[in-house]
This record gives sequence, C-alpha cells and structure tokens, in this order.
Amino acid sequence: MLALIIAAQAAAIVQPVDGLAEAQHALSVGRIDQARAMVAAAVGKGAYGGPVDRLLADIAYAEGNYAQALSRYEVLSAVHPADARLAEGAGLSALHLSQIAKALTALDKATALPGASWRAWNARGVVADYQGDWATADRAYARAAALAPGQADIANNQGWSLLLRGQWADAVAPLERAASLNPISARIADNLELARAAIADDLPTRRAGESLEDWAARLNDAGVIAKIRGDRRRAVAAFSRALEARSLWFERAANNLATVEAKK
Repeated sequence: MLALIIAAQAAAIVQPVDGLAEAQHALSVGRIDQARAMVAAAVGKGAYGGPVDRLLADIAYAEGNYAQALSRYEVLSAVHPADARLAEGAGLSALHLSQIAKALTALDKATALPGASWRAWNARGVVADYQGDWATADRAYARAAALAPGQADIANNQGWSLLLRGQWADAVAPLERAASLNPISARIADNLELARAAIADDLPTRRAGESLEDWAARLNDAGVIAKIRGDRRRAVAAFSRALEARSLWFERAANNLATVEAKK
C-alpha cells in the first residue's frame, strides 16, 4: 500500500551559486513556487549544470511530478553514481509511480552507498513488502528506525508490513508507537484500528462526523483482513456493511464481497 506510508525526500545539497542556495532553502521549508522562481532567476543570470538540475529534480518531486523527477534523478545519478541522495530520489519517484522494478534498482543502489538516509531504507522496506520479501523488509525498516527512531512513518510501515503477513497481534505495537509519535495522522489511526479489529470480534463503527464513504472504506479494509485470515463470516459482514454504508455503489467492496461469496 501506497497507504503503506512514504515521507517527502530531503532536497539535494547544492553550492551557493547565483542564488541557488536561497532557492534550496525556500524549497526545504516548503515554498515551492518561490524556489522555482528563484531557480528561473538564477538561470537567467547564467546559472546552469548540476546544481540547477538537482534543484529542478527536487522541485518536481516536491510538486508531485514524479515522472519528471524520476527522469531528472536518473540522469543525474548516472553522472554521479556515488551520490546516494540522487539514487534515493530516483527510487522514491519510481515508487510513487508504482514502477517497482525501477524503484528496487535505484533503492538498492542508494542503500549500498554511504550516506543513505532513513527515507531510502524506509522505501526499500516498502518495495520488499510489494514483493513479499519479509526478511528484507524487516532489515530495511530496522535500519531506517536506527537512523531516525522518532519517525512515525517507519513504525507505521513496520506495522502495515506485519498486517500484510497476517501477523495481526504483532502489528498492534508498532502501530501504537506510530500513533504516539504522530497522534494527528488519520492514516495511522486507521491502520491501528484495522490491526485491533483484526484480532477483535467487532467491526469498525462510524466515527462522529465521518463520511459514509470514509466509513465504507474502513469497513472494506476490515473485510480484506478478515478474508486473509480465512474468517468468511466476518469478511462477508464487513463487505456487506461497506456496501450499505455508502450511498453510491462501492466497487471495491462489491468486488471483494463477490470474491468471498464465490468461495462458499
């Protein structure tokens, strides 16, 4: 799941040439439009080459233009093969695009280099989860946690990885840790509730102010977990309630319910 949570990449370090350092700072504090304008001004004054290209790649990533970011990072990484952050940028961009093979290649390169960040290791764990390579996922998340012990995203991904394996009870502790580190994250709260629901008999109840669509999505997730556990009764109940909860046809729940019903 790309609900298995990925954090924004730290921008690559550039030299303070022609205002690029100021653009880098603007980007690092989230002023993306200002950063782009400053880069354009620097280019207008004659700035060019690697520092500009790095910033443009970082800006594309920050904007969510992952296809452009991937292209730029790949070119830069080929020129600077010992730069872990460039390989990391390519890997994260590819992961956002669900290009798992490219993400694997780039992240293996990044994590093999000195200076690989927790983001690279965390993303490597996500790729391992996609592949069902649990041993590698555990090692990657452990390395990420060692580098950044206070990051809720890592604990959340560790918990989600355990849910994917059907280790419901084991998933609760890392998800509780993630929730304690980031108590305002609805995504982490949902994952924790899902883990607890997997080992409990009750289905998720509607929260105060929660839309029918959001409640239906959480019911569907509970049904997926029950289906994996082999608990057909609970799965049918969850998928059926998801269909009832949403005013419009909830295709994902309908398809899941049809799958379970077909296995009577």
